[in-house]
Formats: sequence, structure tokens, C-alpha cells
Amino acid sequence: MSQSYTPDDLAHLLQVSKLTVYDLIKKGDIPAYRVGRQMRIDAVDFERYKSRGKEVKTTSFTRSTDEQQSVVISGQDNCLDMLARELEGQENIQPLRSYASSMDGLISMYQGEADIVSVHLLDGDTGEYNIPYVKKLLVSHSFQLIRFIQREVGFYVAKGNPNNIKSWKDIQDQQLTLANREPGAGARVVVDEELRMNGIARGAINGYDNIHTSHMAVASEVESGRADVGVGIKQVAEMAKLEFIPIREENYDLVLLNSSEKKEAMQQVTRILTNENFQKQLKSLHYKIEDIGTVLYEQ
Repeated sequence: MSQSYTPDDLAHLLQVSKLTVYDLIKKGDIPAYRVGRQMRIDAVDFERYKSRGKEVKTTSFTRSTDEQQSVVISGQDNCLDMLARELEGQENIQPLRSYASSMDGLISMYQGEADIVSVHLLDGDTGEYNIPYVKKLLVSHSFQLIRFIQREVGFYVAKGNPNNIKSWKDIQDQQLTLANREPGAGARVVVDEELRMNGIARGAINGYDNIHTSHMAVASEVESGRADVGVGIKQVAEMAKLEFIPIREENYDLVLLNSSEKKEAMQQVTRILTNENFQKQLKSLHYKIEDIGTVLYEQ
């Protein structure tokens, strides 16, 4: 049975009111059905709604008018939707969302199609997040890497952890099935780096090529029993009512493109990150915000 959500669940995930969710359902943006008196939304339909931004050419986002300047924010976490809503309240700024993975977002930025990109890319050799990647991929660009949030990443398993999974070796030895993320996603980089550091060949893991494009889609595979284990963030495991086994804490940071044209918008972003009310919203979702707004690297 595939995972599904109630309107209350979606309101929490999207950080909007339940009335907004009902409006999306009424307009047909999100398909829904009834089970008795309760309305439900399949996880796969919610993912289609979330990923629609990937299907729109980002070049169409970058058109600015005399009244409003567009700012493309790339990444999949709900906290970026919160950031976009804060920017909507700023005069002359029109935030636009693209739900691309970390790598795809950086490539879009390199090609001039994104202004703010979220990254959570682990370098297994140093244990460092993000800096090794952005330095190489944005070598010819001027940018700032800014601390945003910290998230726990770990294994998704069924309640009670029936296979007693504690490590990658357990997954290999028991020939358990993995639900994996797409190349370029931060969770996929964690999988690849963890396997490399543990000396496990990718081909030794069942389901390594079983690809899904979001944490929720991976959680749905585990919840339905189609996979034994997946890798993702703690918040989604809680929503999907799965057991979560921590692997590491990851830094989920923001890359801001330095551009004289959008200097004012980037300044607004840094102000929002240090705003007490915005930080309270992030804490309410159980994100850590240590050093939020700190410039980690600049070129």
C-alpha cells in the first residue's frame, strides 16, 4: 500500500494553512480521494506537485520587470519555501522556486539560471560539507556560501527495525533492498561516500539502482515494504511514521550568486536568515540553526 497524507499533513509539510491545501485540491493541482469521511493524498501525487518546478525551464524564471525582480531559489527542502514566502513580502522581489537536487542546482547557477541554491554535499575524504563542491563547480563565478540549517540524515526502516540495521555492512550481509536517490541529490552523495568509505561496492547493494527523486518517495518505498531501507532526513521519517537510525548530521547551506543586478535581493536573504521570527519557524520544524547566516566561503 502506497503512503498517503491528510490535508493536515500537507499543510505542515508545505508550511501553509489547511485552507490553502484544500484550495490546491479544489483547483486540481493536487489530486485527492476520500476514505470514509477523511480526505487523502497519495505521496506520489504530492511529489508530482512538488517536482513540477523541475519541468519548467529555469530560463523563463529569470525575466525581471521594472516593478519586480525575479530571484530563483533552487532546492527541495520545505525551509526554502519558507524563505521564498519571506522574500515575497519584500518590495520589488519576486521569488521563484525550482525543486532541483544540489548538483543540478549548482549546474543551473553555473549556467546563469539560478540565484540561490541549497547544497548538502558530503566530501567523504575530509568529512566536510559543500565547500569542496562549490569551489570546483563555480570556479569562474563570484558567490557566497552561507550557513543555513543542520539536519540529521540516516536510515529509514520499518517500525521496530525488524532487520536490526545498524550499519551498511548489515545491509550488505543480509542482502536487503535499498531505495536510493537520483544522481546529484545530497542523500545519493551520502550513500556513495558511505559505501566508498566502508569498502562496499555499489553493485553489492540490492536496489542501488532503485531510484527515487525525493526523501518522501524513498520513505514511501520503505513504508510500503517495497524496500527494506532508504537514506533521508529525520523530519520525513517522522512524517512517514518510520524508524530513523542516524548516520550523520549534515550542513544544508545556501550558495548566493554575487551580482550587482541582484545585490539588494541577496542582502534581503541574509537579513531574513538572521530574523528571530524566521529562526523560530525553522526551530519549530526541529532544524538546528547554529551559526545561521555566517559566510563560510566567498570568492
